[in-house]
Amino acid sequence: MKTRVFVIDDEPDYTHMLRRSLELQGYFEVGEENNATAAVSAARAFGPDLILLDVMMPDLDGTDLAEQIRADRQLRDVPVLFLTALVTGSDATRGGACKSGGNTFLPKTIPPGRLIRCIEDAVRRAKEARQKQGQPAATGWK
Repeated sequence: MKTRVFVIDDEPDYTHMLRRSLELQGYFEVGEENNATAAVSAARAFGPDLILLDVMMPDLDGTDLAEQIRADRQLRDVPVLFLTALVTGSDATRGGACKSGGNTFLPKTIPPGRLIRCIEDAVRRAKEARQKQGQPAATGWK
């Protein structure tokens, strides 16, 4: 079963490139949304295992959108990784990720292999957390 990743970014070229890059690995099914105001409903319809979210978008700030995702009954347990130009590989710590306020921020320039490891780690941790809480291992809305 493929890991379902949903990408939210206002740059269509970037989301298409990321989608192709992840799907070529053979382990991922990727959905994308370029309109931040439509992102929560689109993510709900897709049923992701993980969301990759841009921080700076014109319609809605990514951190505000993450709050909406965490407030949504269907999406609240889905891990969110921020992909942003605000973080560079040189100022990111712990293998290319910065943590702040419990959030993980990855540079948009992250190498594909490292991004895949971050996705796999976040999905694994979310699955383990659900199992500890007695919830189903799968996201369950698809």
